[in-house]
Amino acid sequence: MGDDDPRQRLFRLFGDDAMARLAGARVAVVGIGGVGSACAEALARGAVGNLALVDGDTVAPSNINRQAVAFLDTVGLPKVDVMAAIAAQVNPAARVDTFRRFVLSDEAAGLLDEMGPVDYLCDAVDSIAVKLTLAELAQERGIPLVSAMGGANKVHPERIRVASIWDTVNDPICRVVRKECRKRGIRDLTVVFSDEHAVPVAMEPGTGRAERTNLGTASFMPPAMGLAMAGKVIRDLTGVGE
Repeated sequence: MGDDDPRQRLFRLFGDDAMARLAGARVAVVGIGGVGSACAEALARGAVGNLALVDGDTVAPSNINRQAVAFLDTVGLPKVDVMAAIAAQVNPAARVDTFRRFVLSDEAAGLLDEMGPVDYLCDAVDSIAVKLTLAELAQERGIPLVSAMGGANKVHPERIRVASIWDTVNDPICRVVRKECRKRGIRDLTVVFSDEHAVPVAMEPGTGRAERTNLGTASFMPPAMGLAMAGKVIRDLTGVGE
C-alpha cells in the first residue's frame, strides 16, 4: 500500500481481514445531529464501506457549534445530503444511502424494512420514544445497536462511557430508558452516556418549563459521544480492541 492511500494507518492497526470486514459492512446512523454526524464521519473515515443515513432536518445556524454537517455555507441544506457529501470526500469508495425523513415510532419498522439489511444500527435521535422503539426492533431482528443518551449541560468528555443501560448513572434520559426497558422486555441496550452530573442552568426569564431554555450544549460533547459510538461499532465489526 502506497503512502498516498488514506487507509494506510487503518491497515496497520486493524490488518487486512478486519479491513475487509469494514469494507463489506453496512451501518445505519439514525439522526445526523451533533452525535450522529460525528459518528457517521468517523465511520466513513474508518473505511466502513456502506452507510445508511437517516434524518429529515436541514442545517440551522444553531447547529454550527457542534455538528459536523453545519457550516455557514450548508445552512438550509438537508443534513443527510451534507453528510453524504462529506463521506464521499473522505471515502469515495463507500456506498451511502440517504433517507430524508424524521423517524416516528410507528414508522420505524417500515423504515428498517425499506433500509434493508444492516450490520449495525446507531441511534442518535432525540426522541426517547423512538429510541425505545428502535431498541425493541433491534432486539426482535437481531441487529446490533448502540444508542446515544443525553449530553446537554455536560462539559467533561472524559466522563463519556460505553456501557449497558443497566450500568448507567447520573443521566435522566438513562433513568427513563431503564424503566421503559423493563416494561417492554428489552433485555439489554448498549448506550453511550456521560456519568457526569449536569451543570445547572437557569431557565430564561419569562419562558415555560416545556420550552427547555435551561438546556445548553458544549461544542465538544456531542461529537465526543459520536466518536465513542463509532469506536464501539468499529471495534465490534473488526474484533480489535474488545
